Amino acid sequence: MFVGRQHELDELETLYAKGGFQMVVLYGRRRVGKTALTMRFSRGKPTLAFTAKVQSDALNLSDFSRQVYKYFGLPLSTGSFASWEDALAFVAHQAGDQHLVFVFDEFPYAAQHNASLVSTFQIVCDKFFSSTNVFLILTGSNQGFMEEKVLGSADAGERLGQKDPLFGRRTAQIHLAPFGYRDAALMLPGVGSEDLVRYYATFGGTPYYLSMVDPRDDYATNVERLFFRKEGLLYEEPIMLLRQELREPAVYSSVLDAIAAGANKPQEIADRIGEKRTSLAKYLRTLVSMHLIEKRVPFGEDLSKSRRGIYRICEPAFAFWYRFVQPEIASIEMDAGDLVARELLQSDDIPTYVGHWFEDVCLQWIIHQAKLGALPLRPVRFGSWWGTDPAVREQTDIDVVASSDRRSELLVGECKWRRKFDEARAAQNLVHRAGLLGDYKSVTYCLFSRNPVDAKLRSVLGADWHFVDANELYR
Repeated sequence: MFVGRQHELDELETLYAKGGFQMVVLYGRRRVGKTALTMRFSRGKPTLAFTAKVQSDALNLSDFSRQVYKYFGLPLSTGSFASWEDALAFVAHQAGDQHLVFVFDEFPYAAQHNASLVSTFQIVCDKFFSSTNVFLILTGSNQGFMEEKVLGSADAGERLGQKDPLFGRRTAQIHLAPFGYRDAALMLPGVGSEDLVRYYATFGGTPYYLSMVDPRDDYATNVERLFFRKEGLLYEEPIMLLRQELREPAVYSSVLDAIAAGANKPQEIADRIGEKRTSLAKYLRTLVSMHLIEKRVPFGEDLSKSRRGIYRICEPAFAFWYRFVQPEIASIEMDAGDLVARELLQSDDIPTYVGHWFEDVCLQWIIHQAKLGALPLRPVRFGSWWGTDPAVREQTDIDVVASSDRRSELLVGECKWRRKFDEARAAQNLVHRAGLLGDYKSVTYCLFSRNPVDAKLRSVLGADWHFVDANELYR
């Protein structure tokens, strides 16, 4: 099933329509849908597609040679090209004026077994492809390799210990991220809104993970089958991804484990995993660049200067795995995973966990509505806030905040995933907390809830209030 990715498709189509040689770098972690995107884009276009494998350079060159011969109608018995330069130059020559889409999928698998392949691509792009209409797409799941070798990222250079980028030839780059909650829902047709929130909090927006969900089964059954069985497709997924891309997967896994357990500040993380804080910085920076964790600061503060920054796992499937699966590996290995899952899914831990991601969904909804121009204000800054309430001398927070300082407009939101709560009290608290952010000419209040808010309260609170339940989030 192919859904979403309209923005990325539009970008590719716009570039393709320009003609001439184009080189697109498409990267993102595995399972995120890179191959599906290139297949959808190339549909109906002349396309030469090759996927490198984790194998020797000679075998990858041999496979590529056969794919080239097959596409251009040459005998498959011709034999391998003598070198990658010969093979790529042949493609450029044979393509001629043809508006050919040339997809080199999982480029890092080939390049990591041939140290000169990156420079070979530099030479071939300059000498041969530059005068063609070839639309070259280089894809890769190893984000560190793609960023450092192709895009020239310093952070990735630290990860790989090398600096030899193939930048300057690309005409576009696309970092393919997991779906947001809206597109994730398209992968689960027929599923109710409450379960869609649960699924997003558990599986995130990675298309492959969502494709493993069987809508005929309920949420609990899918979670138990995919996470809590040794043969479950997501049982070892986080560890496998870390092993694929990182040199010290055990340390990075320990960092993620510490954050999932509630250690969200650098010193707390360092103490928990037994590392010095000075050496922890590179691990945190790498995980941020992989989009597995993020650093957050209270709304209105500078990310680079704030001392109140905290780290959190920003990939729901990883957050779920480290929070609930990793601590139970011993039981799962003894084939008792179904017992663990049954107890867990009947506890209060899951609603609390889902409530955390419900806040993230609500923030995404606010941003989407702002883009549509459907809010009574025009915010340009978004986030959440936490700090001290001087009136009661205790810590408090605001789940969702959006503002435009130039227009002196503010939006604040409270998110409640519990089935029942004191709605009037929640509204009263939100009004009070909004005052902690300063004076604004206009303030809009949003109360996000699992179920619709009482109609009487809606009437009392008036036009400055917006009420958004789970059904409205997916309308």
